[in-house]
Amino acid sequence: MSHYRWDGDDLLLHCHLQPGARREGFAGLHGDRLKIRISAPPVEGRANERLIAWLAEQFGVPQRAVALERGDTSRQKSVRIAQPAQLPAEAGIAPR
Repeated sequence: MSHYRWDGDDLLLHCHLQPGARREGFAGLHGDRLKIRISAPPVEGRANERLIAWLAEQFGVPQRAVALERGDTSRQKSVRIAQPAQLPAEAGIAPR
């Protein structure tokens, strides 16, 4: 299984979240998932909110275009990004 797959024009991203990190960013692969460091703590959904906002910035889409599909309370998450406008090189995602 790859850390991503295309579903039509949408990107499904399988990630491993590291909340409470000093620096935010992509941190390579963690098994078959893309490791993402987020500064927000894992309390009251703040890490999920920051993940959505951060991914929207990275992929050039509004926050409403990023949806958490699986892993609301887990570090292992699946996120749908509707029609990404850009693909960050650090994410290792091949264009469609």
